[in-house]
Amino acid sequence: MAEKAQSVADVKEMLGQVFSAEKAEGVDAVFQFDLTGDNGDKFWIHVHDGAFDSGDGEHDAPTLTLNAAADDFIKVVNGEMAAMNAFMMGKLKVKGDMGLAMKFQQIFPTS
Repeated sequence: MAEKAQSVADVKEMLGQVFSAEKAEGVDAVFQFDLTGDNGDKFWIHVHDGAFDSGDGEHDAPTLTLNAAADDFIKVVNGEMAAMNAFMMGKLKVKGDMGLAMKFQQIFPTS
């Protein structure tokens, strides 16, 4: 991906562009993103039947919730910080199925 995300809005757009329908086959999960800081935002992505839809705010029943500072999350999406390193340093927190977090990286390969 040549363009780097500068904001959470850029991240949302980028995720739509890199979505891999074949990697999403058989997945039915809601990924909630709670991003804090000056650039913070809350949004969710529901992956189902090889497709996805998304929305702003909080989903009623997320399968997995990811908490991070927006700026750190943007670095992960841009490939400037490894997701596993961010997790190990406590910069990225995951509540729910860690396997789904790994699957998310396959469904939405940003770097």
